[in-house]
Amino acid sequence: MKSSTPAWNKIEQSFSYQEFFNKVQAEALQPLPGAISSDDNKLHEYKKLNLQRMKRIEKTFHVSEELEQTLLSIKYPQLWTIITEGWCGDSAQNLPAIAKIAKVNLVIKLQIIERDNNLEIMDLYLTNGTRSIPMLISSDTDGNEIFRWGPRPKEAQQLVNRLKSEGIEHDKFIEQLHLWYAKNKGIALEMEFINLLSTSVKN
Repeated sequence: MKSSTPAWNKIEQSFSYQEFFNKVQAEALQPLPGAISSDDNKLHEYKKLNLQRMKRIEKTFHVSEELEQTLLSIKYPQLWTIITEGWCGDSAQNLPAIAKIAKVNLVIKLQIIERDNNLEIMDLYLTNGTRSIPMLISSDTDGNEIFRWGPRPKEAQQLVNRLKSEGIEHDKFIEQLHLWYAKNKGIALEMEFINLLSTSVKN
């Protein structure tokens, strides 16, 4: 229940999808200073990769007729808050599609907040005790939670769990994960949203 959690009143800053995209793009294209840690350099490289992923998803993802009809059946306002960061690969693969999904029905408002500036909120939506992102929380006008989604489609999560159990090193299973995204083309994401939204409409 958002309405009963003071953390939600302390949002540092929120962004529309376009504002968030512009921020990621500006940071990705900005030259790095000479003296920088290896971790910061990795984050910068992730943002450059994610910028290309976001551009690709924007061009290739289209909302199916089934999902469109499900979205249009929503009659009451929903606020979709997505907790994420520009360096997050799962976010780059899903956020552009979710933004397109949200645009289908004007009763849905989408806002994006950055995890590391809003840890008090993030800690209300942990995944197995971790601050996994992206995390989407849908709420009504009173701040009551309708549904949540994240940090990736269940099929992708099953793949990650399997690869980790097999002892596959991090870079290798991340490569396999993004190959899965490329092959799936947002189908799993769509089906999960159809199910979530259908249930929320019935309730």
